[in-house]
Amino acid sequence: HLFATSRQNKTVKVIALDFIKQISTKGSPYKGLEDAPVVITCFSDFQWQYCARLAPLLEQVLEKNPKTVKIVFKNFPIRSHKFAVQAAVAALAADRQAKFWDFHDELFKNYNRLNEDKFQEIATTLNLNLAQFEKDRKDPLLLEQIRHDYNEAIRIGLRSVPTVFVNGRKLKDRSLKGFQALID
Repeated sequence: HLFATSRQNKTVKVIALDFIKQISTKGSPYKGLEDAPVVITCFSDFQWQYCARLAPLLEQVLEKNPKTVKIVFKNFPIRSHKFAVQAAVAALAADRQAKFWDFHDELFKNYNRLNEDKFQEIATTLNLNLAQFEKDRKDPLLLEQIRHDYNEAIRIGLRSVPTVFVNGRKLKDRSLKGFQALID
């Protein structure tokens, strides 16, 4: 923040500076129009309650702005969360069968009960080709994508999740009103 004062008028004007981060969204799962003018990038962890709470709000934002918003998911698994990386891998494997967002939603509904059995249960419920799902989960490219997301988050100064950027600007007010103000 910059503070500009005027002794004559006895006023102080506060100027907030906003830094725009360059975030690569290529290859990341997204919802909405591919070429939407507003790109909301969310760094998240499938095993964290605060990320799970944000998911329905992101859905509302997309419903309210279907022609202007694209929501991009980026992985930032917290090291202390035992199943966060495996959940991210499973979601990306489901993405190869066009079921990322369905898998995403189920993971967040079960964020506090994640384990191998839960991943299998979700895959079965979503009618994934289980043999392909297991094969894809072993693909080192998925871990590389997660590592890329994580390293990019560190590069742009991320310290916690969920963290949301709207066209590269960090969202501070994570309410529907806060989203809309930045989108507008």
